[in-house]
Amino acid sequence: MTHSLARIFAILALPLLAACAGTATQKAPAAVPGYEGLQDGEFFIEPVPAKYLQDGNSRTEVAYNGPEAPGTVVVDIFARKLYLVGEGGTATRYPIAVGREGLSFRGEGVVGRKAEWPSWQPTANMIRTRPDLYAAYAGGLPGGLMNPLGARALYLYRGGRDTMFRIHGTSDSASVGHATSAGCIRLFNQDAIDLYNKVPNGTRVKVRTEAESLALEGPQMLNAYGHMVPASPENEAEKAREEAALAKQTARDQAAAEKAERKRRSACARRGIPDEECAPPETGVGFGPIG
Repeated sequence: MTHSLARIFAILALPLLAACAGTATQKAPAAVPGYEGLQDGEFFIEPVPAKYLQDGNSRTEVAYNGPEAPGTVVVDIFARKLYLVGEGGTATRYPIAVGREGLSFRGEGVVGRKAEWPSWQPTANMIRTRPDLYAAYAGGLPGGLMNPLGARALYLYRGGRDTMFRIHGTSDSASVGHATSAGCIRLFNQDAIDLYNKVPNGTRVKVRTEAESLALEGPQMLNAYGHMVPASPENEAEKAREEAALAKQTARDQAAAEKAERKRRSACARRGIPDEECAPPETGVGFGPIG
């Protein structure tokens, strides 16, 4: 065997050695009730990780003091919440992500159309302003897990015309509860299905103004994780504690990554593999939704 072949075999063996290093199996964390994985037609929706469901960032039954009648959908883009108003001063509250297109509508409309696993096509304006992001999808994108509208979509109409305002699901669970650069109003796919099943065509939809949000929700602030919470001294103190804890965790993660990198290079050196030929560990590549 030549020296070059031996080096190649040594490089190929590194991932196998790393894989054999840890033999203990870890138990998958239990899914949060209401956010389990589910088979929906031909698509499997992954469970929502518990870390994205903290700080009230999950579907909850709450007291409701707004003036809207039961059955109304109320969208608060400032508090990043959506309410389905119920009977007796109650509502179902859903966390939402608010995209740039979601900021363009105020007032009232109705659900004029609903769709399961909807197709999606960027508007001419979206393609003109961001061709790098949208031009490849000018012909449309069929429904599915990679579609930015997710598992369900509600289309808001006013005066019989489509307003281009959408309430829809998303496979990008990390985005829910945050402001996003694109899209309208996103929910976890599990929440989008729940809302879809409860809301018929013709349902009234109210999108609050900033003044209405302030009057009903009170002042809001961002916590350490980027979620909207009531502004209060207690939440400010909690934010400071969480930011300190996150900074420590980031430092620990960085130290662990640097240690792993030193071990990898040391393994290459022991086998006579130069740094420039020392293959990095394989990583999975994923694609997130664009809406």
